[in-house]
Amino acid sequence: MNTALIVARKEFQDGLRNRWVLAIALILAALAVGIAWFGAAASGGMGFTSLATTVVSLSTLAVFLIPLIALLLAYDAVVGEQEAGTLLLLLTYPLSRTSLLIGKFLGHGLILGAATALGFGIAGVVIALGAEGVDIAELTASMGLLILSSVLLGWVFIAFAYLISVWVTEKARAAGLALGVWFLFVLVFDLGLLALLVSVQGGGDWLPWLLLLNPTDGFRLINMVGFDTSQAYTGVTAIAQDSAFHLGWLVLVLLGWIMAPLGLAILRFRHHSA
Repeated sequence: MNTALIVARKEFQDGLRNRWVLAIALILAALAVGIAWFGAAASGGMGFTSLATTVVSLSTLAVFLIPLIALLLAYDAVVGEQEAGTLLLLLTYPLSRTSLLIGKFLGHGLILGAATALGFGIAGVVIALGAEGVDIAELTASMGLLILSSVLLGWVFIAFAYLISVWVTEKARAAGLALGVWFLFVLVFDLGLLALLVSVQGGGDWLPWLLLLNPTDGFRLINMVGFDTSQAYTGVTAIAQDSAFHLGWLVLVLLGWIMAPLGLAILRFRHHSA
C-alpha cells in the first residue's frame, strides 16, 4: 500500500506541475457561475433563480464535462507509459502491477477531486455572496453533495480510462475509445432510453431501474433526490420522479461503477506485457 501511495503522490505532483488542477478548476468555476447566474436568461430573467434549478443545471454541466475531463486525464495512463518506453522501467521497481495501477488511479483521482472541489467551491461562494435570500445551510449541503458526487462520477470514468489504457497498444486508439465511451454514456444511452420510453408509451415500473445502467444518470439522481419539486427531474430522469431511490443506495451504485472497470483493468494489467 505504501508503494501505491508513493505512485499516487508522484501522479498528483505531475498534475500540479502540468497545471491540470488549476485549469480544470477555472473552467468549472467559470461555467458554473455563468450557468447559475444566466440560467434563466432564456425566459427573460437574470441572476440566481432557485437552489433546485441551479443544482440541476450544475449537475447537467458536470455530466458533460467531468467524464470528458476524466477520460482525457487518464486515457494514456498505461499505454502512454508503454509508448514512451517507461512502463518497463517502472516495473523494475519493487512494486506490484496492482500497486502501480492503484497508485496511478489514486493520483489521477486526487487531481480531479481537488479541481472539482475548487471549481464548484468557488461557484458556491459566489452564489452565497451574490444571491439574495439563499439558505446558506441548504446551499452548503447541496453544493457539498454535488462536489462529492461529481468526484465519484469522475472516478468512474477514470476507471474506464484505465480499462481502455491497459487493453490497447496505441495512444491514438485509446483516445478514440475514450471518446466513444463518453458518447455512449453521456449522449447515446439517454437517447436510446427516450426511444424506449416512447415505444412503451411511458409505462413500465422497470423503466426507472434502467437509469442505474448509466453512471451519469445515477449521478443526476443523486443530486435530485433531495428536492421535492418536480422541476428537479428533467429529461429521462423524469421517469424516476415517483421511484423509491434512496441517496445512500445511489451512492453505492456509483461506487460499484468505479470498482467494476477498475477491477477489470487490474486483472488485465496483471497479464499485460510491457
